[in-house]
Amino acid sequence: MTIRNTFLDHGQRYRPRMACLKKVEKVLLEMQDPKTGVKSQPQRLVITTIPHAITGEDIIAWLAERFQIDTQEARNFGSMLVALGYIYPLQDHKRLVIKPDASLYRFQTPYFWPTQQWPVEDTDYAIYLAKRNIRKKGILELHEQEQYNRLHKWMNHKWDFIVMQAKEQYRAAKERKKPDRVVFDCQERAYWVVHRPPPGTVSAMDYGLDRRIDPNADEVTGESQSMIFTQQSIMRPRVKSSVSIGALVKYSATYNSHDPFLFKCLPSNPWLTDDVTYWTLNMPNVEIPTRMRVERWTFSFGELLSDPRGRDDFRLFLKKEFSGTICEDLKWGAAATMREKAEQIYKTFLARGAPRWINIDGKTMEITVNSLKHPHRYVLDAAQTHIYMLMKKDSYGRYLKSPVFKDTSKKSVCPEEHKFTDAQLEQNAKNRRPSLSPIILRQQEQEQRAKMAASAPVDITQVMSKLSKQGKNVPPHPPPANK
Repeated sequence: MTIRNTFLDHGQRYRPRMACLKKVEKVLLEMQDPKTGVKSQPQRLVITTIPHAITGEDIIAWLAERFQIDTQEARNFGSMLVALGYIYPLQDHKRLVIKPDASLYRFQTPYFWPTQQWPVEDTDYAIYLAKRNIRKKGILELHEQEQYNRLHKWMNHKWDFIVMQAKEQYRAAKERKKPDRVVFDCQERAYWVVHRPPPGTVSAMDYGLDRRIDPNADEVTGESQSMIFTQQSIMRPRVKSSVSIGALVKYSATYNSHDPFLFKCLPSNPWLTDDVTYWTLNMPNVEIPTRMRVERWTFSFGELLSDPRGRDDFRLFLKKEFSGTICEDLKWGAAATMREKAEQIYKTFLARGAPRWINIDGKTMEITVNSLKHPHRYVLDAAQTHIYMLMKKDSYGRYLKSPVFKDTSKKSVCPEEHKFTDAQLEQNAKNRRPSLSPIILRQQEQEQRAKMAASAPVDITQVMSKLSKQGKNVPPHPPPANK
């Protein structure tokens, strides 16, 4: 293994949750205690005796007894330890989970722990694959062969150096005793399975996009920053602690049954069972929502508008009051049509004699009219906020009592809990597939909007006004030349 770079990786993989990993390592040290930890003993693997091996059932039993939790939760905790690379399997290297049987595992050496913050470089991975290619005589797994070919093509300028390093490491490994050679091979392979997982495997080391700052670094505070913070604290409005605690208790009681940590996720938790029924039932624009989803709409007006399915239902109730959603289209739409959309909204809803005139106060109207002289994306925010408060106080209450909401609530479904056996969970894990790309989801949403727009009734007055504008913008034909 050639990971000896002393420079910390401040990029993609410098962002492990250090506080969480430090706690995990404390648990791991307890598990390795000779007296109170998990019992380890030499185990025979094919024809080689592996020292300090432990079984999956022993790990689960120790975690359940140590933290006073049930077997399923202990199994999930054990699988998290394997996914983070603190425990590695000796037999099934592809799946980083704990099996509740006599499958053999070993504790990973601290050199390969995530807190070491080794930069996971492609050069090291290429040397590892070249070494495996030498050992296996060209027979690699499918995803390893694809990575090997890709790296060979990309690093062709230094491939001789990579092959030379792989041969030296292979020659040094052959001089070790066979048990030590097998153990080190498993350690190295587990490290790369964690940091370069096979396709379709969820990586515990994936932290999304890069950040511009290091989240693990200590915050540097100066005297000026502390003065600004003190001034802001003095000027901040305050309420009685009894009022704030009462609001917190009310919020907790309202959302208690909707907390997945306190109540079961129906029909099943997709992260534990690999069953996507929960996500299918709670898609943004599903035709029939679940009962718990409809119940959240009654909590607040913000909850209703934050749900795409709730907005569609509320839009159906409002019928003619489309101003709020049109303002959102202006805010997030294309810049080329920004001025035209702003003028259209003003003429339709705010101008005197507008066909769908909305009554707003004079101050808000003055701000909006002045802003329309130089249109931008947020030119209608003041009017939108005013309309939002009107709908919250008036339309939202009438919506909860309307036949539209009662019909949706009546048709909503309450899924029953799915209970999977261990064999079914294994099969679900094998059938796991990566989710759709956000680009594809965005295209599907645009197609759905286009279908809704095509099926909507056409306002002939708007069509004629657009045609008349286009006619005015067309330059006149030149007169024919005299012959």
